[in-house]
Amino acid sequence: MEEIANGVSTPESWGAVDLKPLRVVFMGTPDFAAEALSILLKFDAADVVGVYTQPDRPCGRGRQCRPSAVKQVALENGIPVYQPVNFKDQADIDQLAALKPDVLVVAAYGLILPQAVLDIPAVLPLNIHASLLPHWRGAAPIQRSIENGDVVTGISIMKMEAGLDTGPVMVQRALRIGHNDHAGTIHDELARLGGICICEALARLQTGAYDLKPQDDSLATYAKKLEKHEGEIDWNQPAEMIHNRIRAMYPWPGAFFDWTNPEGKVLRLHVTPGEVSEESTPRISPGTVLGEMDDKLAITTADRIYLTPEVKPQGKKGMDATAFTCGYMKECK
Repeated sequence: MEEIANGVSTPESWGAVDLKPLRVVFMGTPDFAAEALSILLKFDAADVVGVYTQPDRPCGRGRQCRPSAVKQVALENGIPVYQPVNFKDQADIDQLAALKPDVLVVAAYGLILPQAVLDIPAVLPLNIHASLLPHWRGAAPIQRSIENGDVVTGISIMKMEAGLDTGPVMVQRALRIGHNDHAGTIHDELARLGGICICEALARLQTGAYDLKPQDDSLATYAKKLEKHEGEIDWNQPAEMIHNRIRAMYPWPGAFFDWTNPEGKVLRLHVTPGEVSEESTPRISPGTVLGEMDDKLAITTADRIYLTPEVKPQGKKGMDATAFTCGYMKECK
């Protein structure tokens, strides 16, 4: 990963300290948003007066309700937390309006905001989106970008409108995607970059020196929501395409395939992102597990060998190539 610089360094170098901080209401739910909130809370040009996040929901085997990552950050910093199911109740809209925000900052909130909410801030409603808009509008921009084989992604700070990620853009910063980066590593880097970019946007709003650039709808692409079944690997595809799919699906939902062991039993194996070998496989059926090669487990594709450092049989712990070939292929060295 490599951040592609645009001449802006850190939030500490932006805010006009002699101007009144902007009143900010932050809206978000998962880790991506929590990282941005953590950075925003350290920025002098922003006064976070309230945090909105999705209601606590049961999770895990015990089905216990757990607070979202954003809620945890807010509570740790003494910020009031609000958790409406939606904004269909006028009382929830009135409660938000009573906070008198200058700016709404939204990041992976998980709710569609009605126009009545977008009209509340005195200055602007802003969204932190994990792509270089208009590319990859929608729910899963990080995964779709990697799956597509993109070499660059980034963060866009845009004015929120009724359309899906269609609003004009104020700030964009790019991040290079390395050949071995996966959705987890890019997520973490973009979460940090999103926090930096929203601080830059608020600094511009504070001074009034900002522009909103309309998106070119003709260049738009759509990042549909990720589904669990998309993790299944089709070994009949070229190795590079498979590599992109595995990276895009890691860590969730994870890439997997069904393998028949020497005893004829079908096992589901989850695959960790690895690398593409230079060796071709013209006469071997795609999806054949060859065994250990260069300390990795070798699997054939339509054109070359894919090397994964770890596989995880369903219901078992992850195993390196040596452990797997010894335990499941009976090829102990």
